[in-house]
Amino acid sequence: MSGFVEKPEPLQVPGLVHLHTGKVRDLYQNEAGDLVMVASDRISAYDWVLPTEIPDKGRVLTRLSLWWFEQLADLAPNHVLSTELPPGAPADWAGRALVCKSLRMVPVECVARGYLTGSGLAEYEETRTVCGLALPEGLVDGSELPAPIFTPATKAEVGEHDENVSYEEVARQVGTETAAALRQATLAVYSRARDIARERGIVLADTKFEFGFDEDGLVLADEVLTPDSSRFWPADQWQPGRAQPSYDKQFVRDWLTSAESGWDRRSEQPPPPLPQQVVDATRAKYVEAYELLTGQSWS
Repeated sequence: MSGFVEKPEPLQVPGLVHLHTGKVRDLYQNEAGDLVMVASDRISAYDWVLPTEIPDKGRVLTRLSLWWFEQLADLAPNHVLSTELPPGAPADWAGRALVCKSLRMVPVECVARGYLTGSGLAEYEETRTVCGLALPEGLVDGSELPAPIFTPATKAEVGEHDENVSYEEVARQVGTETAAALRQATLAVYSRARDIARERGIVLADTKFEFGFDEDGLVLADEVLTPDSSRFWPADQWQPGRAQPSYDKQFVRDWLTSAESGWDRRSEQPPPPLPQQVVDATRAKYVEAYELLTGQSWS
C-alpha cells in the first residue's frame, strides 16, 4: 500500500472544474477548455506523498520550468498559454498556477540519461543494458555514458512505480513515427539542457519529459528540468563509483530511511511527518538549484 498519506481535498474555484490530484500538481479545466495546472508544495518519496509540505517548492518548480521553456523554445514548443492567475483563484496560487493548452498526451515517460545511476544502474548491473540498449563493460554508479540514451518508462498512477520499457515497446504502443519523434525530441532537449547546466557547474545526470500533441505536432508539457523530474549533481563533487550529492529530495529520503524516523519502508505503514530541519534543508536545496541554474536570486 502506498500513495497519499493524507489526500488533499481539491479546492472549488468558480469557473474551473477539478480534473485530477497528482503527487505534486492539481489539474483543473477552465470554461475555454484550457488546463490550469497548479504546483503544490507536496513532496513524495518511496511512492508515498508525504504529510509534510516543503514551503515554496511549487513556486520553485513553476518558475524554473518557465525559465527552461524559454531556453528550449527553438527546440520544442511548450504548452504554456498564460501565467496570469485565473479569475476567482486563491491568492496562494500566485506563482504556482499555469494556464496550458489541452493536449493529447502521450502515455510515456520520456527519460534521457547521460550518466548511469538509479534504476538504470540496477538494470545495467544485471544485464549490461538499460531498456534493451547495450552499454560498455566497466561502468559504475555515476559514470558518464558514451552518449545520451533514450530510456522510456510507462506512466504509473500515484503510489505506483513507473516501469522502464524498451524503445520497441513504445513503438508498439504509440506507433513508430511517434516513438521516433519522442526519442529525437527527448535527446535534443536533454543535450541542450545538459550543456546549459554544465556551464553553471551542474551535471544533469538524467531527466524525464512528458509530451503531447496539438494540431501542429509534438508539444513539451508538464514540468521540465526541475529537481523533481531530474537528477542534478554539483560538477565539482562528481565522482563515479559512489552515490553523488544532488539538488533534490535526498535529505527527505535519507531521513525516512534513518533510525531517527522509525519508519520501515518495507512495511505498509505510511511514513511519519518530516522534522523541521529536514524541511528547511530540502527547501534550501531546491532554491539553490534554481539560483545556480538561472543565475537569478530567488527572493
